Amino acid sequence: MSESHTDEYPIKKILFCTDFSENADVAFKHALDMALRNPNSLLIILHVIPEPEAEFWKTYVYEMENIDEKAKQDIDERIRQSYLSQIPPEVMVQIEIKIGRDYKTILDFACEIKTDIIVIGRRGHSSWERTFFGSVVERVVRRAECPVLVVPLLTQK
Repeated sequence: MSESHTDEYPIKKILFCTDFSENADVAFKHALDMALRNPNSLLIILHVIPEPEAEFWKTYVYEMENIDEKAKQDIDERIRQSYLSQIPPEVMVQIEIKIGRDYKTILDFACEIKTDIIVIGRRGHSSWERTFFGSVVERVVRRAECPVLVVPLLTQK
């Protein structure tokens, strides 16, 4: 990519979506590389807790106090271990945890923050994935209003 092209289309907000799968970890490396190559950009790490799953756990463990806070702490710790530990100090980072329909929440948030690119792994945890894309990724790619970088697991090998 020529320098004039990068100046014309600067990447300021990189939205990395994670489900903590192995493929998400590979996609993170690409998101981080993009942030490092675009000084003063913001790397936003987004984890979406699917709403039906969140509601199930809320009712299942209703006797526990502060279940939302405990879940947030667990996710924060996972993000810290998996991703934050790899980010050098010069990279600006923001953590977002949302509850909702996975693909819709990603798309709504991407529009809300006016992200320049979405980085996502091609396959997640779901065992019901489609042959080529996972259903979440496919929906994000089809409906996104910005570029989407879909990273296959094989890029690490």
